Amino acid sequence: MAIGDQVLCLKTTARLGLLDGTLPDPVEVFSQPTLNAFMARGRAAWRAVRERLTILLTDERYQETLAEALIPRSAIRVHLPFEVADYVDFYSSEYHAVNVGRIFRPGAEPLPPQWKQLPIGYHGRAGTVVVSGTPIMRPTGQYRTPDGPAYGPSRWLDIEAEVGFVVGVPTTYGTRLTPEDFADHVFGVVLVNDWSARDIQRWEYQPLGPFLGKAFATSISPWVVPLDALAAAQVPAPVQDPPVLDYLRESRRYGYDLTLHVRWNGTLVASPPFSTMYWTPAQQLAHLTSGGLPLRTGDLFASGTVSGPERRQCGSFLELTWNGAEPVTLADGGVRTCLEDGDRVDITATAPGIDGTVIGFGEVSGVILPSGTGGAP
Repeated sequence: MAIGDQVLCLKTTARLGLLDGTLPDPVEVFSQPTLNAFMARGRAAWRAVRERLTILLTDERYQETLAEALIPRSAIRVHLPFEVADYVDFYSSEYHAVNVGRIFRPGAEPLPPQWKQLPIGYHGRAGTVVVSGTPIMRPTGQYRTPDGPAYGPSRWLDIEAEVGFVVGVPTTYGTRLTPEDFADHVFGVVLVNDWSARDIQRWEYQPLGPFLGKAFATSISPWVVPLDALAAAQVPAPVQDPPVLDYLRESRRYGYDLTLHVRWNGTLVASPPFSTMYWTPAQQLAHLTSGGLPLRTGDLFASGTVSGPERRQCGSFLELTWNGAEPVTLADGGVRTCLEDGDRVDITATAPGIDGTVIGFGEVSGVILPSGTGGAP
């Protein structure tokens, strides 16, 4: 658990007996290498542990005992916080979808006719989800040139600033969840950078959608923010027109007031607002399970690129530079239309907390390495 410039080791906390009563076996659960065992215990367990940790960190009686479990954040190495079971990426920002439609299909309707009928997504590769800080090797693939198709390192490497939701409680085959089931199955939230090779993507995405242009690396933040921590950040989601089908209808329709911050080589270039997302995470989960497929602990589903109505709110460089027509000038004097080798991207986020506090998210960062030099799988 991250606390300012320190980290609370839950394994040590449990061994000190400070989590007794929250779970039947807290030492066993928090001795695991990932959060999966804890996430599978369900909402009552998540709340019990969170409430107990709040007491331990705010009551001076525990200060001396708890000191044994505190570690400077500078002394730790971060890893994937959970074992990823499956990975699905949605396409839920109307602003992003319209922008991409205008760029990729000029002169045509930017939104496909089904976009406002269902949350569109694609099934990604769980094995390419990596923790923040993992270097990203420039991918190779096939792309179009004036002389025909060619194969080589991507020449149009991009980012997608997203928010990811982590499943804790699994389901059995045939279970179809409703939007109201969201908080009982989703443990928490991570930040996501869905690195994208646009030249490869453009050549391959019709008729079956993204494949190698999206399958080389997806970075996530190393800290999972529990849903309960975001209760004060809930805001009404955008009105949907036309009305959605019954299985996607929400009795209380809400999103989250998160603001993402995208820095390119240290320069703040965009601040996308998550509150503008047309499809909510609860609807995404309902659609994901609408065919009866089982959820597994560690399933990750991401929002898709978060973009707002203004250019400085675009969550991809494809939009920010309008397909390269409007280059971005960085603070170091560099001029960019897409990612170059050696470039670094950092994505952070904030959300309103209780009583005027601000909730921070662990950043998701990555540096681009030349093709063939190692890095993310």
